[in-house]
Amino acid sequence: MTDGHDPAGGSRLSRRRALGVLGAGAVGALAGCLGGGDTVGSLPERGDQELLADVESFPNQGNQHVQRGTTVDYDTRPPTSGPHYSGTVSAGFYEEPQSMGDVVHTLEHGAVVAYYDPEAITEAARSDLRTWARSFTGTWQSFLAMPYPYSDPETAYTLTAWRHLLRIGEYDEAAVRAFCAEYLGRGPENPVR
Repeated sequence: MTDGHDPAGGSRLSRRRALGVLGAGAVGALAGCLGGGDTVGSLPERGDQELLADVESFPNQGNQHVQRGTTVDYDTRPPTSGPHYSGTVSAGFYEEPQSMGDVVHTLEHGAVVAYYDPEAITEAARSDLRTWARSFTGTWQSFLAMPYPYSDPETAYTLTAWRHLLRIGEYDEAAVRAFCAEYLGRGPENPVR
């Protein structure tokens, strides 16, 4: 059988192409499970260091699970590591603060959390943060945005990842992209980037 024809009713070449398409689809599906559909563009391997110059890095406060309802005093506001609950917060744009015990576990999973001051957020920032939250939805690299959970936010926007924090006075999509490129998917529980 050297003519590329399959006696069962198709050509081997067509089947190879079909398998190639199926293989590409499986890779796409896997990418979707890990990081969601990336409509904000592919992230570079690392963030622009100039835009990350003001990132604060903190010691690891631990990653032990504590019973839901346990009060945890975090060393940073908002927290960047420490004891947490066993639940996580799904990717999304939230109008209300979420449980910090679950947020910290989400950070451990490789999430980036963007906090915003509800009094200062612009419509452009709201739209962009929603796009980020829809684009990165995977268990090990998700993006969520929520109101700053404490009174008197220090800045209009604060980005956090496990052990890292960046405060920005005005919304800057390039800074968000740089922060995500540097830290998204790189949590200690199961780094995927």
